Amino acid sequence: MANHKRGRQSFALQEPPVITTWASVAGKKESEGPLAHTFDLKTKDTYFGQKTWEQAEKYMQQQALKKLAENAGMTLSDFDLVFSGDLLNQCIGSSFTLRNLGIPHLGLYGACSTMAESLLMASMAVGGGFADKVVAMTSSHFASSERQYRFPLGYGGQRTPTAQWTVTGSGAALVCSQGKGPRISACTIGTVTDLGIMDANNMGAAMAPAAYATIRAHFEDMKTAPEDFDLIVTGDLGQLGKEMLLELAKRDGVALGGKLTDCGTLVFDNTKQDVHAGGSGCGCSAITLCGYLLGQLKEGKLKKILFCGTGALLSPTSTQQGLPIPGVCHAVCITGGR
Repeated sequence: MANHKRGRQSFALQEPPVITTWASVAGKKESEGPLAHTFDLKTKDTYFGQKTWEQAEKYMQQQALKKLAENAGMTLSDFDLVFSGDLLNQCIGSSFTLRNLGIPHLGLYGACSTMAESLLMASMAVGGGFADKVVAMTSSHFASSERQYRFPLGYGGQRTPTAQWTVTGSGAALVCSQGKGPRISACTIGTVTDLGIMDANNMGAAMAPAAYATIRAHFEDMKTAPEDFDLIVTGDLGQLGKEMLLELAKRDGVALGGKLTDCGTLVFDNTKQDVHAGGSGCGCSAITLCGYLLGQLKEGKLKKILFCGTGALLSPTSTQQGLPIPGVCHAVCITGGR
């Protein structure tokens, strides 16, 4: 019997799992942004001492996992399970990070929604009694993403005003059955939404409908409303996608105005850093959550947030075949705690 299920897409956790520890690794541009003071590890070398961009992304995840264990006062063998994924083909950033470590691993692909998806899955594993200490982790790298989805950097292509800057960073959170810290009280699993957006340089437009569909489903399933949250945080819609989400909600009679923010508009200073429409990538919501947001919840400056990871489910193949871009969004309700 599905005791935790609420409505069509959501579930509530009777004994909410605890996010006891978190860690973040940020690249050069991210370390020059307004959230720099919240990141655990920062670098000026976007290669992270590696030979390729893809190996740099693997290294970021390795450092995030290592720092997470250090912050928790644990060893890697103490972790029961890792849920992780990334933007690279076949999620090689995650699988190469965890090879030969002996930690049970379930790989995920939710595109830029992966931080929320991994948290959601971790909360199900812990809340369902299948594990006690579960890691949720993801990463992205600007250069590896550009090479895979658009053009190699050496091509020198011009970016459109609607384009976003893929965050170079990795975030990891430890979800436990016991301990102190922010708690995951409820989650909403997103549905894949496709309104026919074709422009691979306008991810915000592709993901905004999915974001609103999930936020609306969470409100309906959990019998809650925007005023019940301090913040409703989307993953990486950027400025344009955020505005579209506000418009979609307004048309439906839902006022998100003073509650809505977006990791893609928080992680960079859009007036000083040339990121066009804002940040994107798995690492965007990951380092914002595992740096700034969880810190605010731990300190009591935020009491309750709805963390909504958004992802554009395209691939180079689908783009080359002229297919539209489906979007997905997963929501995790996190309450503050010490």
